Amino acid sequence: MTSRLRLAVIASGLIVLLAAPYLAQLTGSAGLLGLANRIAIYAIAAVSLDLILGYGALVSFGHAMFFGLGGYAVGIIAFHTGAGEPLLGWQGSNAALIVWPLALVACALLAAIVGTLSLKTSGVQFIMITLAFAQMVFFVLVSLQSYGGDDGLLLDRRNTLPFIDLSRPTTFYYVCVALLIGWTAFCARVVNSRFGLVLQALRQSERRAINLGVDPFPFRLTAFVISAIGTGLAGVLWANYARFVSPDMAAWSKSGEFIAIVVLGGLGTLLGPIAGAAVFIALEQILSIWTEHWMIVMGPILTLVALFGRRGIAGRLFGERNG
Repeated sequence: MTSRLRLAVIASGLIVLLAAPYLAQLTGSAGLLGLANRIAIYAIAAVSLDLILGYGALVSFGHAMFFGLGGYAVGIIAFHTGAGEPLLGWQGSNAALIVWPLALVACALLAAIVGTLSLKTSGVQFIMITLAFAQMVFFVLVSLQSYGGDDGLLLDRRNTLPFIDLSRPTTFYYVCVALLIGWTAFCARVVNSRFGLVLQALRQSERRAINLGVDPFPFRLTAFVISAIGTGLAGVLWANYARFVSPDMAAWSKSGEFIAIVVLGGLGTLLGPIAGAAVFIALEQILSIWTEHWMIVMGPILTLVALFGRRGIAGRLFGERNG
C-alpha cells in the first residue's frame, strides 16, 4: 500500500472515531456511542499490550491485572471519598488529575514487581508466571468484601476534570479518543526510538543483541512497565465509563480478549490493535444478539485469523510484517 493510501485509511478511521457521537445522534441509537466508547478504551489496552507482544515478543497472559487494578484504584478512592471515610489517613478526592495518576502509579509499581520476577524466565514459563500473578490479583479483588467482593463496586459518579464535564457521554467519549490518540502516538515514539529499536532487536535475535553488549533485562522491564501503565489507563477509563468495577476486569479471560484483539489487528503494528478492537467488539455485539453462547462462534473465527491471517487486519491493509 502506498503511503498516500495508508494515510487515507488512517484518516478515514480517525474520522469514523470522531463522528461516532454524530452518527449515534442521527440514527437515534444511544448504544452506538457506548459501543464506540468501549472500542476506544479496549484499543488503549490493546495498543499497550502490542508494545511488548508485537515488538518485544513477550506474551503476557496476565495483563488484565493492570486493567483491573487501574479500575479498582478509581473505585476504591471513589468509595472512601463518597462515604467520607479516610483511606490510609487521606480524605480522598474525585479529581481525575489526582486519582488517575495515583492509579497509574499503582499499576507501574505492580508491573515493576511482576516484571522483575517474571522476566527471569522466558517462553511458556513467562506466560504461566504472568497468568499466576493475574490470578492472584483476581482472587485478592474477590476477597475485598468491603468493596463488594465478587459482586463488584458501583461508582456514584465519574471523576472530574477542570473545565470538562465528564458526566456528559459525548464529552467523556472524546476524552477517551484523545487519550487513545495521544497514547498511540507516544507508543509510536517509543517504538521508533533507540529504546524501541533495541527491543525489536531482542525480539529478532536475543543472542546477537547480547553479543553487541545489550543487557535485555532493563529494556524488557521498562517496556513491561510502560505497557502496564497503558493497560491501567484503560482500566481507569473503563471504571469511569461503566461506573462499575468487578474482579472480572482482572480475570484471565480478559487477558485472553486483549491478546485476541492484538492478534486480530496485527502484531507489531500499533494501529492494528485499534482496528482489532473495533472488529472484536462489533463481532461480540452482533453475535451476542444472535446467541448467548457467542464465544463458541468467536473462537473459531479467531482461530482462523491466527492460522491464515497471521499479519492481521493492519498487515493486510498496510503490508506490514509482524514478528
